[in-house]
Amino acid sequence: MKPGIHPDYHPVVFKDGSTGKAFLTRSTATSSRTVEWEDGNTYPLIVVDVTADSHPFWTGKQRLVDSAGRVEKFRQRYGDRRR
Repeated sequence: MKPGIHPDYHPVVFKDGSTGKAFLTRSTATSSRTVEWEDGNTYPLIVVDVTADSHPFWTGKQRLVDSAGRVEKFRQRYGDRRR
C-alpha cells in the first residue's frame, strides 16, 4: 500500500438509535461524540437510524406486499385497458 493515501481505519462504536444496541467494529467514519466501551477504552460513537437489530427484514416484522391485490385495485379504479 502507498503511504499517506488511505483514510484512517480505527475502532468505532455504532449505536442503533431506536433500540439502543451498540457494537464495536472498525471503520473510517469519525465522530466528535465518544463512548466508553465494555473494555474500558473510549471510542468514537456514531448513532445510526437502522441496523440489523431494528430493520424489519431482520427482525421478522416485515410486511408482505400484496402485488396481485394492488393490480386488481388499479384495474377497478381505472378499468381494464387490455384489447
